[in-house]
This record gives sequence, structure tokens and C-alpha cells, in this order.
Amino acid sequence: MDKIRIVGGNALHGTIPISGAKNAALPLMIASLLTEEKLVLENVPRLADVALLQRILGNHGVDITTNGKRTGDDPNAGQTLEIDARVIVDTTAPYDLVSRMRASFWVLGPLVARMGVARVSLPGGCAIGTRPVDFHLDALRALGADIDIDGGYVLAKAPKGLKGARIVFPKVSVGATHTALMAAALADGESVIENAAREPEVADLADCLVKMGARISGAGNATIHVQGVPHLRGARHSVLPDRIETGTYAMATAMAGGDVLLAGARPDLLESALDILRAAGVEVEATNEGIRVRRNGAGILPVEVSTAPYPGFPTDLQAQLMALMTKAKGRSRITETIFENRFMHVQELARLGAKIHLDGDTATIEGAERLTGAPVMATDLRASVSLVIAGLAAEGETLVQRVYHLDRGFERLEAKLSRCGAEIERISG
Repeated sequence: MDKIRIVGGNALHGTIPISGAKNAALPLMIASLLTEEKLVLENVPRLADVALLQRILGNHGVDITTNGKRTGDDPNAGQTLEIDARVIVDTTAPYDLVSRMRASFWVLGPLVARMGVARVSLPGGCAIGTRPVDFHLDALRALGADIDIDGGYVLAKAPKGLKGARIVFPKVSVGATHTALMAAALADGESVIENAAREPEVADLADCLVKMGARISGAGNATIHVQGVPHLRGARHSVLPDRIETGTYAMATAMAGGDVLLAGARPDLLESALDILRAAGVEVEATNEGIRVRRNGAGILPVEVSTAPYPGFPTDLQAQLMALMTKAKGRSRITETIFENRFMHVQELARLGAKIHLDGDTATIEGAERLTGAPVMATDLRASVSLVIAGLAAEGETLVQRVYHLDRGFERLEAKLSRCGAEIERISG
């Protein structure tokens, strides 16, 4: 099993290219199930989750051609996927595939909308807490689907098609908003989605669906209107840059010190996180090329943050910010409001010398004078990269194990950091 070895102490200088957003690419790939024509997606990141979803879609009969793997291609450029879902050969998504990636459950909405039936495994547990699919199912019921759960599978039927409806989410859910948006696009009549997720990835999906012929307004706001159409056509769409990867490398630069351009990053996608970095004493500047992050000599100031749905501070950057605050000059507090079990990185950061006290959903971090390298264990995607960030500033060697978590969401992480001066390498085996 691969490990990542880091020797801390090097400042970062240079350019880090930001990849396409995983959290946008996955629902965009699933949206291909809504049309018989070809969907071409550009700037798709090369990630384990993307490869797994290709396999899941292939199980349904979807043909996917990947461009961007030829000798001489720019390794920093995203790949292009040509997705052809003209023939759906199977409307079942089995447990052995869905259990490996929760987002694959989202095939339920497009399949029942287009085919009139879908049988999709419940996704099972998750390392960062319970994430039930009730909101997804309630949205499909509102649109007229008959839903049964049997033997760990959801069976959705709408033999006469879905009907437009008013869908009100009791709590903001990105995944359920994706499901409702895709299903409503082919429903007969108008749908209104209220308390919808406002994340940029939702708006990116809506933009692609509109290119495919969907009639959608309000995406990116709390209320979305969808006028269903009988058919969607093919389209070409470029995945937006990854705001979580952007924030992660911004915090890595702040932790190690230095001056890094995050090429292709869009500051409008993560304003709350950039504001927190500025409050911590980090220089953040929007440029024509992306975002420039600098910390040269100045100490890191403590902050107080609560995670929140977009446009609030992202839960997916909570662990990274906590790593940064372990070196702040003073006491910081981070409250996690989205997931109930997302502090598993705390004990691993403590192995490096971090001083963190947990009280329910709040972590209090006392900035440490020094961190010391040690073997640590990654527990999930965002927790694992927080250990890398801490290792950049720790004295001596940090060895991060279970890095397959990293490969799910970060493309060429060690290469991007090493080209900016970090002493970091992957150890295979």
C-alpha cells in the first residue's frame, strides 16, 4: 500500500495548476444518462473516483472514450471524456460498486427519469458520519416515482414518466439537489426546488443541463425552477476549477510559507475560505491567472470558524484549516456543523504535536511552537490531506499511510507540491 513521505521545513515557491472539480465532474458524468446523444466533458480530473464512476456507468451500458492520455500531452491539463449513453443495458447499480462511492447513488434520478425504472443499492455507511438518502427519495416521490426498498436496494418506478412538482428540502443537501435537478429536467411540467444547495457545483451541473436543452433558472440560489422537456440532447461542457483543491493548496502555502500562484483558480468560488486566510495573516491576491498566496515571515494568526453550506466556510476545508491553526500564535476554534464525525484527523495531528481539545462539535486548537514528524494514518479524503499540510511544517519526516484516500480527490498532489519546493514523495508498496 502506497505511503507519502514528507520532510518538513521547505517554503513553497512557484505555480500549482488547479484541476477540474471532482464534486462537479461526478454529477456531470451521471447527467449523461439523461440523453441518447453524446456528452463531451472537458477538464475532467484524473482521480480514482472518476475512474470508478466510469466503471459504474459502463455497467449500465454507457460507452466512454477518454482523450488526454497520449504521449506528450500536458499532464496538468484535464482529460476529456466523450460519454455515449445511447443504449442503457441495465438499470441496476449493484452494491459492490455503489458502496465504494456514495455519489454513484445519484444515478437513481436520471435512470428513473429516462427509463421509467431504476434499481440502485443503498450506499451504506460513511467514515465521516451518517449521510442518509431520504431527501433524494422524497424528491423522487414528489415527482411521482413509486419507491420501494427491498434487500438493501431502492427500486424506483415511473412507467408513465415523472411529473413536475414542488420539492422542499428540510435541510440543504448537495446530493439531493443534484438528484432533483436531473430528474426534474425530464419531468412533465414545472418543478420548483426550494431550499436547494447553492454550491457552485450545482450551478455547473445546471449550466451543462441547459446546454443539453433543459429549461432551468435560479441555480446557485435557494430556489430553482425547472420546466421539464421530453428529451435532452448532447453537449460540450468544461468542468469548473476545484475550489476545495484551491483552498487546500492555499492553506498548504500558508502553512509552509512562500509565494505560490494557484493557476486557473477562481476566487469567486471560495470567498469565505479566502477571507479566513486573510484574517489569519496570509496575503491572498486575485490575478488574471488565478490566485496568488503569500506568507513570508509573518506568523499565522488564530481564527474562529463554523462550517456552513455554501457560501459559508466549506466542511471540505475544515481539516486543512485545522492543520494550519496548529501553528497559529494563539487559540483557534473550529465548529463543524455539517457532519457529526469529521474530527478523526485530530488524533493523527496530535501525533505530530498538535494541541487540540474536542468538545462536541467544536475543536479548540492551541497553536504549538513546533510540530514533529511522525507516522500518521489517513482516515478519509480531507483528513488525509490535512496531515500532508501539517507535515510540510513539521520538523523531520512525516509518513502518511493509507493515501488511497488522497487519490480519490487530489490529482498528482505530491508532484504539484514538489515542483514548488516541498520535499515530498510517494513510496509504493
